[in-house]
Amino acid sequence: MTRNDQFRAHTGYFILLLLQLFIFQGTAQTAGTPLPMDPTVISGELDNGLKYFIKHNEKPENRAELRLAVHAGSLQEDDDQQGLAHFIEHMAFNGTENFEKNELIDFLELAGTRFGPDLNAYTSFEETVYMLQTRTDSTELLEKGLLILEDWAGGLTLDPEEIDKERGVVISEWRSSLSPDQRLQQKSFPITYKGSRYAERLPIGDPEIIENADYATIGRFYQDWYRPDLMAVIAVGDFDLLWMEEEIRRRFSDLENPGTPREREDYSIPRHEETRFVIATDKENSFTRIQLSIKHPETPVENEQDYRTSIMHSLYNRMLNARLVEIRQQPNPPFTFAYSGYGGDLGDLDNYFLYAFVAEGGVLQGLSSVYTETRRALDHGFVATELERAKAETLRSAEKSFKEQDKTPSGSLASGLVSHFLKDSPFTDAEQRLALIEKLLPTISLEDINAQPREWITETDRTIVVTGPEKEGATLPAEDAILATLDSIEQLKLDPYIDEVSDAPLLDAELGMGEIVGEKKWPDLGVTEWTLSNGIKVVLKPTDFQNDQIRFTAFSPGGNSLYNDQDYFNATNAVAIIDQSGISDFPLSELNKKLAGKNISVGPYIGELNEGLNGSTSPEDVETLFELIYLYFTAPRKDEEVLQSYVTQQKSIMQNILVNPYYYFAAEKTKLKYADHPRRKALPEMSDLESLDIDKIYEIYQDRFADAGDFTFIFVGNFDLESFRPLLLKYLGSLPTQGRWEKWKDVKADMVEGKIEKTWVRGAAPKALVEMVYHDDFEYTAENRYAFTSLASLVRIKLREAMREDKGGVYGVTVRSNVGQYPKPDYSITISFNAEPEEVDELIATAKSEIEKIMENGADATDIKKITETQLQSKIKNLKENGYWLGQLNARYQNDLPLDGIKLEALEEAIATLDSKMLQDAARKYFGTENFMQFVLLPEEEAFEKN
Repeated sequence: MTRNDQFRAHTGYFILLLLQLFIFQGTAQTAGTPLPMDPTVISGELDNGLKYFIKHNEKPENRAELRLAVHAGSLQEDDDQQGLAHFIEHMAFNGTENFEKNELIDFLELAGTRFGPDLNAYTSFEETVYMLQTRTDSTELLEKGLLILEDWAGGLTLDPEEIDKERGVVISEWRSSLSPDQRLQQKSFPITYKGSRYAERLPIGDPEIIENADYATIGRFYQDWYRPDLMAVIAVGDFDLLWMEEEIRRRFSDLENPGTPREREDYSIPRHEETRFVIATDKENSFTRIQLSIKHPETPVENEQDYRTSIMHSLYNRMLNARLVEIRQQPNPPFTFAYSGYGGDLGDLDNYFLYAFVAEGGVLQGLSSVYTETRRALDHGFVATELERAKAETLRSAEKSFKEQDKTPSGSLASGLVSHFLKDSPFTDAEQRLALIEKLLPTISLEDINAQPREWITETDRTIVVTGPEKEGATLPAEDAILATLDSIEQLKLDPYIDEVSDAPLLDAELGMGEIVGEKKWPDLGVTEWTLSNGIKVVLKPTDFQNDQIRFTAFSPGGNSLYNDQDYFNATNAVAIIDQSGISDFPLSELNKKLAGKNISVGPYIGELNEGLNGSTSPEDVETLFELIYLYFTAPRKDEEVLQSYVTQQKSIMQNILVNPYYYFAAEKTKLKYADHPRRKALPEMSDLESLDIDKIYEIYQDRFADAGDFTFIFVGNFDLESFRPLLLKYLGSLPTQGRWEKWKDVKADMVEGKIEKTWVRGAAPKALVEMVYHDDFEYTAENRYAFTSLASLVRIKLREAMREDKGGVYGVTVRSNVGQYPKPDYSITISFNAEPEEVDELIATAKSEIEKIMENGADATDIKKITETQLQSKIKNLKENGYWLGQLNARYQNDLPLDGIKLEALEEAIATLDSKMLQDAARKYFGTENFMQFVLLPEEEAFEKN
């Protein structure tokens, strides 16, 4: 239900994510000229101060995305309220004036709304945001959705009984976050944000306060901060704008502000002259990481000049990151991953940062490499060809957004309007953004770009965070060694970067033309199948779901099952090596340069039973897509240095991975599940990596793609058959064939039969992990698949109600269901959750008890309605998605299933058969198996004492 966002606090990954959002959201503009507002947005402010933003959008059809944004978060908590902003967010789903207890969730599920994907909320430092997707094909449901927002804004009941039940859920969420990364963050955060309120107010809060805060203290936060002058209602979707505006004004005008409202303070983060260091280890931390960050004053994007600056930031980092990728591809790279970014930090700051994963003992080498490239850019700047590519990519991204303007999901637009309210970021439409980029890009010179690092790279306001594993023989460098490394780079006379660019054509060959020798059509599905003269089967589904998207997949039977166990690891890694090698005469770095400004991706795969390709493009780049497909079959590139780089990086990742108890748990339970089968390893061993051989890899890849005759290609997206025909005949029709008609082999790597129960004791965090697995053979019919899927949905509902809502013992419980036809029909249902160690046995018993109830009693009408309505509404939405059609066509061709099963009518017919007895019978069949596994990870003894 909640996304706590305690890690918005910017460890490396999360800064990276926020930076990407900042750059690509597209809020931008030239001096003095304010950025335009999307003219289709209706906005206003009520007399009580509540703001609203409304936009019509029909992606998806008959849906609305509703948001209540509250400009108050953990920073507004008093000392005795730490964690209660987030707690109030939880309570919004546990009783309001119009929905008692869990009735709100029940009502929405009965309407087909999914708890989690469609109904959610998050709490951060400065805001709390509630998110709801509701249907608009029913005025009653849309009105109920607005009523829910109205209740969240001013009608939480905060019932003491529900508060006490929810304490356990919130503590479980806190417990879920406990990890080596979380402990390292607790060490770094107070130093990075020293002297600021941010360092004292992580949104997850203090578990002691969560467990013991009295009702009045909890209610005080709601009374103080949930008030209309700090709120906005956002509505985006398929509805009448004027009707929505009238409803919002009617429903929210009566909300009142407190007589003496508390002042909402804006908190700043102190600047600092010195370089701050965090050098921290953790005995369960698997990786060594470096982050160098430099704080700068916040630069709001308010006018065209600000937008131009944000484009320059993006261009700089695109170019520098491309150079870092080239270094990563060297035989013994100094890092496994590195990234440069500039974007919004917490509070009133921006942040320039360099981030890198390095091998154990490789901190100074990795830091030196990354910092050297920033100094090279500072000393010599970039070159014209680099800037041309970066500009082309920026322009193409804006063009794509413009082409998809009427197909942008309402949820994405709603998020943009939330940001507009909370951060005053401009909300421009895609046409306005494209016009700005077309206007501003030509004004940005190399000199402009090259001047940026002189402003960014300073010794003041600098923080360096280095984290690594805590173990004997592994030490992190001291502060003076790090500073000495940086100082030494400052003194270097670096050579300028040489941009190696090939002007050779991607494909320099005359290709023949195949023919279409067979055709099938499914007019009611809009699907056509062509058989080409070389045996390739092509399945085509033209759509208008996205304007600038064509997706494809291709498969052929065989896969790595055709190789013995000794060659298995080479077979499973062949694609990664070949793909990173580039294609034909183009190493990967040159291939990326060649494709700059094109919206295109192609990647091969070799699975257990099939090999093939996946990819996507836009209509204007479709011929380049076909060129790449042809080259992946006919001209794979063999590069020993790429293999060396890959092995070095993988060894670095694997070196300490099992010190993390959760990776260890995953590896050990996989061994037991599959009797330590060599093809079912959760993680590779060092000996596996050392066994990789470039000649064998190349041989296997060529063997898998040498004969295209038994391949099936599936294309879905914005194309028409006639324009596609010559491309298919030229590029697919000319692919070589050898007349092989292969079939995969059953490698007998099945889950072990019988009952297995195993508990491991490992880990410093006071939490336990539980996994329960039921599995057996399966009779693979449409009726059984539907009953099985519906049963899994029922189990999700009942376990959530029993384990979370009633007992407050878990934050969430995951139910994964899987059914397969090949190599033999089988199924598995996996139930997993984390919990307080002392409650593990009770919660396992609760899960089993709920399953037994279904086996004894089936399901009541309410639960059946929840299941079927969710299935129906999901299907209606999915039938308008390219990805859904691609997945369905691929699955049905691979499993020899009729295409009519994709139709809405097929689901409606299945729904008509679903009743309590069907679910009861399915539960008895699939949970009554003798094949059961139960795995538990308990913390070490001292962790128990932390509870």
